[in-house]
Amino acid sequence: MNTKKICRLKRTYGITTKIRRRNKYNTFNKAIHEDETSPNLLGRQFRVETPDSVYSTDITYLPYHGSRRAFLSATKDLCSREIVHYNIGSSIVMSLASSGLESKVSSLSESVRSKLIMHSDQGSHYKDKTFRDILNKYGISQSMSRKGNCLDNAPIESFFGHMKDEIDLKKCKSFDEVKAVVSEYIRYYNEERPQWTLKKMTPAEYRRHLNS
Repeated sequence: MNTKKICRLKRTYGITTKIRRRNKYNTFNKAIHEDETSPNLLGRQFRVETPDSVYSTDITYLPYHGSRRAFLSATKDLCSREIVHYNIGSSIVMSLASSGLESKVSSLSESVRSKLIMHSDQGSHYKDKTFRDILNKYGISQSMSRKGNCLDNAPIESFFGHMKDEIDLKKCKSFDEVKAVVSEYIRYYNEERPQWTLKKMTPAEYRRHLNS
């Protein structure tokens, strides 16, 4: 259905849209020394025409059952909008960003990896030796947002915002429940949730469309 019909239905049934507030959570020890950062190769050029050209990655917290928190590290392909790699942890350990990443990037061809940019903020997870060693091993370029500029990494922040709007983790009473709900949402997001800017296809469908 088009946007006019959606607006008409909202008025008819008194439905209001939830507006996402800016995430004030500081993911983890932002940059301290300039010589530890990487240049901002992305420069807010979020329109990408080829899959596996630019990945946007970050970590967010997931509040549940009172004051408990889980943490999600996710990586988004800026072309297909797919979440291509993620980890869910009960604590914000360094391995949250790097665990399983090598398996993902090693599945790409050498020619693709040589042109791939991994963009993040200046968080400690992305300055960690393990994370950087993986990128260096596979010839992937590292890019970082400017300090204090969350809009430099807007695509993955947008995904986090939509996810938190569309799932209710307050009902989860355990970390395993949170993990199951978030994993199912990411599957749904990739494979079932169409997007206007992807010609009304899902991220997975759009990738297949581009590769056909």
